[in-house]
Amino acid sequence: MKLAPVDHSRLSKVLGERLGKFILELSAEKTHVIKFTCFEAENSKSFTFLGFEFRWGKSRKGKPLLKMRTAKKKFQLALSAMTVWIKKDRSRLGTAALMIKLGQKLQDQFNYYGVSGNGEMLERFYRQSCRVVFKWLNRRTQKKSCNWMGFSEMLSHFKIPRPRIIGYWE
Repeated sequence: MKLAPVDHSRLSKVLGERLGKFILELSAEKTHVIKFTCFEAENSKSFTFLGFEFRWGKSRKGKPLLKMRTAKKKFQLALSAMTVWIKKDRSRLGTAALMIKLGQKLQDQFNYYGVSGNGEMLERFYRQSCRVVFKWLNRRTQKKSCNWMGFSEMLSHFKIPRPRIIGYWE
């Protein structure tokens, strides 16, 4: 099946007019048209939108499937924000308050990025966040506050959520 070529200038004009009705505008430096079709999945580029990287992959049956995963830039920004938070609040808040806040931060991440096909990135975020929190909790005093086994027990005691998929793509 051969698709008709797209008139990019007309597309930009029509889309600009449509967005103008909602007092929005296209950013010329951020907006461009790429080839993204399931008919030529191997030649389609990936793109990032709203913190997700969209790309074509194959389903278990070998059919083209749209895949989403956390964009690398957003992943790094979220980990950096976690580090900044724990460094700032580790001495100001008690351990219980820190763990409750950690649970909330992780749950927020899982709620937004918890789509099918993104389980590996969620698990990576969970592990790296826990390592960051463990590291900075142990730096509150000159001697270690806890070992990894004690920290794991603390995670289960405060019911820190594990990564899970919330939404599914068919």
